Amino acid sequence: MKVVLISGTNHKGSTYHIGRIAAEKIAKPEDIDEFFLPRDFGEFCLGCTTCFVKREQDCPHYEKLRPITELIDAADVVILTSPVYCYHVTGQMKALLDHYGYRWMAHRPDERMFRKQAVVVSTAAGAGVKSAMKDMADSCFFWGIPQTYKLGRAVAATDWDSVKPELKDKIDAQAEKIAKKIRKREKKVPVGIKTKAFFKIMSLLQRNGWNPADADYWKAKGWTGSKRPWR
Repeated sequence: MKVVLISGTNHKGSTYHIGRIAAEKIAKPEDIDEFFLPRDFGEFCLGCTTCFVKREQDCPHYEKLRPITELIDAADVVILTSPVYCYHVTGQMKALLDHYGYRWMAHRPDERMFRKQAVVVSTAAGAGVKSAMKDMADSCFFWGIPQTYKLGRAVAATDWDSVKPELKDKIDAQAEKIAKKIRKREKKVPVGIKTKAFFKIMSLLQRNGWNPADADYWKAKGWTGSKRPWR
């Protein structure tokens, strides 16, 4: 399997290490691609709505973002990692996810996303892990990824070396459990009822969509009828 690991910071702290542990349990090192934010992409969405009402290729940051987009599309598993910053993901992770708003099911989802799996990873010295993971998991769901796993811990430390060995063992065991599920579902990822129901609602709305770019996309895919991206 191919894995893309996107880190919400430039440094390799506890969150990165946990994400890397999970990645190496899923795939061989040569099948893992990594990006660090903002090193590899640090642009903020301008709110110009170009990607929504025209096309994503007209986004002023399209070329800078393309290497990440291409590897997300090629991956079987997407791993998003972010330490907790004020109870949420880092600003740079949020900035990345903002650029993919046009890919939400409410707009123009890519059919390849419905065959992928994802892992969201977060750590904090104390609280906020759940809300940070939700920030990332929300995008995974609305992209259409049918299976997203959460791997988060309050590590009571500010660096990986300071994390207690017994906690590292628990993290390793949890990562192995998730990796086992992912390996088992390779090439046959089940699409849950929540995804199917939301997609159905969007298909009905897109029959007479307010945005021609979205409505034309759905009709061209055949999704306003009975065709579905997971079949």
